[in-house]
Amino acid sequence: MEAYLFEKLAEDDVRCVLCSHRCSIKPGKRGLCHVRENREGVLHTNVYGKVIARHVDPIEKKPLFHIYPGSLSYSIATVGCNFRCRFCQNADIAQMPFEHDGRVTGDPATPEEVVRAAAADNCRTIAYTYTEPTVYFEFAYDTAKLAREAGLLNVFVSNGYMTAETLTMIGPYLDAANVDLKAFDDAFYKSYCGARLEPVKETLILMKSLGVFLEVTTLIIPGLNDGRQELESLAAFLAESVGPETPWHISRFHPTYKMTDRPPTPLQTLLKARKIGLDAGLRYVYTGNVPGETSESTFCYHCGKKVIDRWGFSIRKYAIEHGKCPDCGEKIDGIGM
Repeated sequence: MEAYLFEKLAEDDVRCVLCSHRCSIKPGKRGLCHVRENREGVLHTNVYGKVIARHVDPIEKKPLFHIYPGSLSYSIATVGCNFRCRFCQNADIAQMPFEHDGRVTGDPATPEEVVRAAAADNCRTIAYTYTEPTVYFEFAYDTAKLAREAGLLNVFVSNGYMTAETLTMIGPYLDAANVDLKAFDDAFYKSYCGARLEPVKETLILMKSLGVFLEVTTLIIPGLNDGRQELESLAAFLAESVGPETPWHISRFHPTYKMTDRPPTPLQTLLKARKIGLDAGLRYVYTGNVPGETSESTFCYHCGKKVIDRWGFSIRKYAIEHGKCPDCGEKIDGIGM
């Protein structure tokens, strides 16, 4: 299928405008994502309708804690990614085209089928997740338009490297997103992800301006992005430039993929980061991959009442009334709260 968002250049070269790599691609070659190919001067997507994963998940698994808590999300992905994270948790599908000579696999599906299945499974949202939704943007966009017509919400779980052109196009149909802010250091992004920090910051600010409800995740890796000064700068950026209502998920690292030389994140490091986020003025800060901690529950930022009691991805008690704290009446931020 012919791709969206590309420019024709001289001598049948093309420039992909989908993500901030803005790859210039010669005929017969592919971009850094290895799923978009220049065929005789026209850019094509090789993953349209080739779904490698589809599951009905709790929305909390995305993680999205402020979008219809306790609801189900129909979650889909194709293969491919525009990052090369050494700590990728879904490398078998995300890095498949890159590591296996452009290999693309997946079960055939249409946007109509995805929307019907989501409705049949009583899902409130469709989540474009597991790999990077930017690289299967055409399929995500076509599905999102139909989902909106069917009364379903659309959510991206993304590395945040899409261009302003991409965001402006999907913006009218994108309700929420969880964006990975992997570190607050450009050298980290270059060394461990094959990308840059600044485009991710720009995405977060633009998403907010477009009315997309944002949640942010940071995987804390011992010795790489867990320094106090870096975490303070990251939290300040979220509170001041994105908004204090932005939930921040601080996730525990476990050795995986090409990063098995570092230990799991100590619990105390996660709790330190959580305090830094709250001290910066963020209203909701959660710790992830450590089930049982009270910091995965939602508290009213005004009076401190626990308004959602969580255990892992499950809700044990829900006390929000009409979107507000039952004790002090303060609004709890989110959609469908």
